[in-house]
Amino acid sequence: MKILHLCNKIPYPPIDGGAIAVLNLARLLAEKGHEVWIMAMNTGKHRIGEKEIPEELLKSIHFVYFSVDSRIRPLKLMTNLIFSAEPYNAVRFHNRNFAEKLTDLLNREKFDIIQMEGLYLKWYISTIRKNHAGKIVYRAHNIESEIWTELARQRKNPVERSYFRIIARRMRKYEQDMINRYDLLLPISEHDEAVLESMGNIKPSHITHTHIPDAGFHMAVSPVNHNLFFIGALDWIPNQEGLIWFLEKVWQVLKKEIPQLEFHIAGRNAPGWIGKKCKRYKAVFHGEVASSHDFFDRNGIMIVPLFAGSGLRIKIIEAMARSKAIVSTSKAVQGLPLTNGKEILIEDDERMMKESICKLLEDPGKCLQLQKTAYDFVSMNFRSNFVVDNLLYFYCEQGVC
Repeated sequence: MKILHLCNKIPYPPIDGGAIAVLNLARLLAEKGHEVWIMAMNTGKHRIGEKEIPEELLKSIHFVYFSVDSRIRPLKLMTNLIFSAEPYNAVRFHNRNFAEKLTDLLNREKFDIIQMEGLYLKWYISTIRKNHAGKIVYRAHNIESEIWTELARQRKNPVERSYFRIIARRMRKYEQDMINRYDLLLPISEHDEAVLESMGNIKPSHITHTHIPDAGFHMAVSPVNHNLFFIGALDWIPNQEGLIWFLEKVWQVLKKEIPQLEFHIAGRNAPGWIGKKCKRYKAVFHGEVASSHDFFDRNGIMIVPLFAGSGLRIKIIEAMARSKAIVSTSKAVQGLPLTNGKEILIEDDERMMKESICKLLEDPGKCLQLQKTAYDFVSMNFRSNFVVDNLLYFYCEQGVC
């Protein structure tokens, strides 16, 4: 098959969930002998230089990308809020020049499948229909309206709460308008599939989890240490707020009780105040790390304090593949069929989360048991061939291959 992945950011380097999900799948499809293209917006936030993508990757995947200014501009935001019914965070990716470049590409190249990676590509469906005779696939990486609804619920400031509610309503309408405009649907989790069905999806659907390449697996035989750690994109509001909640409600108490305990924090695009917060609460802030695998392997217990989100937390899957014991909130594992106490510990209350962490610190046997069952779970469900072979079988069933 000849497949085009359409993206609102270049999925390189693969250091956030969306980039990992796109690039891992594209790589594996190319390894299976398919001709894979990626057309992406080169935005200021995720800008990539011409020579930054490795030569070995360029040999297996065709990359086409164009500059798009998606910066948040206060005047445009206010104008959108007053005079538009569209969500501003989606409007930023509506770009006439990108549509023209897409038209040019589709007139030169014929694809069997165009896979839209995420909701914000909805603007380009009409362009694709006019210039493409094959299937349009919508890969839903999350349910955006859910995230904004939960963020609004957590706002203490009434002005912020009101604005977030507006965004949530607009995102729900924007998502609803996407329903059934594609030919095939690829939700990333069981939960997201159910939500999209409740919105009215009647198109063939196949859950396509993010897979972990074989090189990402490492079975540890014993806990290296008991350092706590967090890793995630720190320009994402749910990660910021979850981390601050943990620092203030859990970590500060733990540190007083166990002074020698360390909490290591890593993440890209962190605003300056994140580092200051970490220093204030005596946590070790690393910023963006060169290798998430090395960061996993150097530390012990992963903390995922998330209270808003959708899709899958790929960092949880990656950590399980590195045999990490994990303590998370229930929202963080939404969409993953995990059992509390078996593959992971799940707590939403600060006191209970602290107690769960203490139990792991005091009981190496329990820590090892979590590590093993987590590794086994990911190995069974998220290995490369398992995920991509099921997807290709689905495509064949739909008459594409």
